[in-house]
This record gives sequence, C-alpha cells and structure tokens, in this order.
Amino acid sequence: MLMQILLHTPKWVFAVFVLLAWLGGRQLVANRIGLNRVMVMPVAMVGLSVYGVISAFGESFGALAGWGVAAALLATLVLRLPLPATTRYDPAARQFQVAGTAVPLMLMMGIFFTKYVVGVSLAMHPELSRQAAFALGVPALYGAFSGIFAARALRLWRLAASTGAMVSGARAA
Repeated sequence: MLMQILLHTPKWVFAVFVLLAWLGGRQLVANRIGLNRVMVMPVAMVGLSVYGVISAFGESFGALAGWGVAAALLATLVLRLPLPATTRYDPAARQFQVAGTAVPLMLMMGIFFTKYVVGVSLAMHPELSRQAAFALGVPALYGAFSGIFAARALRLWRLAASTGAMVSGARAA
C-alpha cells in the first residue's frame, strides 16, 4: 500500500521535498543572513501551512480559527525565549550571524509531511475532514509550525531593531 501511495504521488512533490531538505540542511551550520532574507522562509512556510488548512478544510472558520489560535500560542511562547548567545546583528551590513540549528529543517519537514499525510489520508478517507478531532488537530498542528517559524523570525527582527536603536543612540550621544 505504501508503494502505491508513493507511485501515485506527483513528481513535483518529491522536488519540493528535496528543496526543503536542502534549505533546511543549509541551516544546520552557522551562517550570515540578510535582514530581508530572514522573513522569506517564514512567510513561505506560513503560506504553505495556510494553504494546507484551506486545501483540506476549505475556508472553514473553525479550521482557520484553530490554526490562528495555535499559531498565536506558539508564537507567544517562542517570543519569550532568548536568542542563542552567539546570535549577532551587524547594522552596517544588515546581516545576522546565527548559529547552526536543526529547528528550521524540522519545521519544514513537519509542515511538508503533515501536508503529505493529510492529503493521502483525505484521498483515501474523505470523511475525515468532517471529524472534529481531525478538523481541529490538523489546523492546530499547521498553526503550531507557523507560530514557531514566525516567532523565530520576529526575534531576529527585534534584535535588529534594538541593535539599530542602540547604534543610533550611541551616534547621537
């Protein structure tokens, strides 16, 4: 049965998987990233997450609300965490120095595999979309991934804002 599922999976899905694995793998090592690029991946992954909810449940208020509540909750929790001590922002270059981490890779794979498993499950059992546990659990999972992604980027933007303000204040003094 697994082989049939894989054989009926469109080829572009495998290309998306490889792309996400490559992008996530690049973040396993320390890196310098630009201020604007910090937002690209979170925006893309939040978009994929919302698309996953809408493609599975339509524009259901309950599903979108579940996504939103989970995203807000996880974003709030992650925003409270400090950045790694090695994270730095260079306002002159508008770049961050960040430590390598597996978190983005895990989040990307989480969203990808959630979308894949939900798609296969609904193709085999369309009635699942009408079951309350499924219709609340899946959007909440998507929302949790999105909230973590967004909060990680927002923490970096906060660092940039505070560093920029400190540099501006030092020049004015």
